[in-house]
Amino acid sequence: MLAAFLTTVLFSISAVCGHRSAKLIGGTEANFWRAALATLLLAAWSHTFGKGLAGAAFPAFVASGILGIGIGDVAFFQALPRLGARLSLLLVQCLTAPLGALIEWLWLGTTLTLWQVLFGLTTLAGVGIVLAPGEHLKLTRRELTLGTLFGVIAALGGAGGAVFSRKAYFTVRASGEHIDPVNAGYQRMLGGLMLAGICLLVVKRREFRIQTRSQRDLAVEASRKKWRGVWLWIVLNALAGQTVGVSCLQWALQTTPAGVVLPIVAMAPIVVIPITLLVEGDHPSLRSLIGGAIAVAGVSALALSR
Repeated sequence: MLAAFLTTVLFSISAVCGHRSAKLIGGTEANFWRAALATLLLAAWSHTFGKGLAGAAFPAFVASGILGIGIGDVAFFQALPRLGARLSLLLVQCLTAPLGALIEWLWLGTTLTLWQVLFGLTTLAGVGIVLAPGEHLKLTRRELTLGTLFGVIAALGGAGGAVFSRKAYFTVRASGEHIDPVNAGYQRMLGGLMLAGICLLVVKRREFRIQTRSQRDLAVEASRKKWRGVWLWIVLNALAGQTVGVSCLQWALQTTPAGVVLPIVAMAPIVVIPITLLVEGDHPSLRSLIGGAIAVAGVSALALSR
């Protein structure tokens, strides 16, 4: 449970940093570079203190990364600039938890108690109260439609990735092996980085084909200026999200069903409120505080139900 709480805090920091970097250089590129940096950091640990690429569960961890970090995060970084950090987190986290529990039940046969289901739904209800869009939200129909579509895809990817991690740990235990959460996170990152790299190549190739030579020169100069202001957000995003955050998530999934872990991680939109207040001056409303109290109560009850 501690690992799930740590994941929540780290993913909240990552979302704010990801929103900033996606606004500056685009979601596809921001996602790739934070994934690349995180992979290097995790690789340094895994090949020094862990087992690197070895292990019977390596294919399952890679598949988990393709779904969760590849499809899930690529889609999430497309939702961020369209919906914003808070609404994107609401959509993704409120869908990921029930989808993860459903997939794990259908595939792995993992069941939750009635109280765990009720407490998980209470947590998600609190998140929904906090971040449900009000009349003040200014989004075009295109932004809302595309942002929602990418958010749903991100939730499906995140749920599938979490359940594949659970399957991978079953394989580890069945084979009598051991893998630490950081090493598991590294093996997942390889699958995610591969897909993120393919998406970036597709986007850059399309941009290159439609630009004239003078436009390319201007784009290179503009990119240099943007990178002066974005590199710090990329580093913080990589550390909080895909390095330490993903390792904590693997730590949680190693012993706890996805249907319990994901509702706790769904509190990330609640935790992001004070962070956006400090970074962006975004003051929470009374509705946000009430919803936050409900979500905290749900998570506390979920933890005690263990």
